[in-house]
Amino acid sequence: MSAAREYELDEQYGQCEWPRPPQGGWTADDLDRLPNLPPHTELIDGSLVFMSPQTAFHSRAMRLFEFALLDQASDALDVMREMTVKLDDINRLEPDVLVLRAGADAGPRDTFYRAEDVVLAIEVVSLDSKARDREVKPRKYAGAGVPHFWRVEDDCGLPVVYVYELDPAVKAYQPAGIYHDKLTLTVPFPIEIDLTAINRRRP
Repeated sequence: MSAAREYELDEQYGQCEWPRPPQGGWTADDLDRLPNLPPHTELIDGSLVFMSPQTAFHSRAMRLFEFALLDQASDALDVMREMTVKLDDINRLEPDVLVLRAGADAGPRDTFYRAEDVVLAIEVVSLDSKARDREVKPRKYAGAGVPHFWRVEDDCGLPVVYVYELDPAVKAYQPAGIYHDKLTLTVPFPIEIDLTAINRRRP
């Protein structure tokens, strides 16, 4: 049975023109020029990576961290969600939530931030993104000098946060703690988040 019949795709599926990569792969700037890309497309080592639909846990976790960090970050910092970060010419990732230096915006039509402006990148792990979120993305963020990285895993509907800090001498992350129920940190600024509040409308 063909894939089209198995997934009940319409007749136009076979007629779609998918982007064909140029020799050497796509570049970070190509993401702004390629037509009809799905939302939240990322670029890893010159290859396009498409996102699957988000789960309720994923969306609620992003909301929890975005609201809590906005409430607690100083005026010198800003918090965004689902904005891409240009790490280099062939890597442009989209953290689920990121903390960046205030004033990093060049204007309201910005589509990405520079790695040097990012203070914290947060990835909420999905079924289809485990390898990227656990292995590939931390390595990329660390190599680009992002000082803090959190990986958020689903434990029966509650978030578990794996916290990492950059060792700048080797450009690699070092584990700084695993947090259940409550996240309390002093860097990159004083943070206290009730992780059990994920399902509340207000954290």
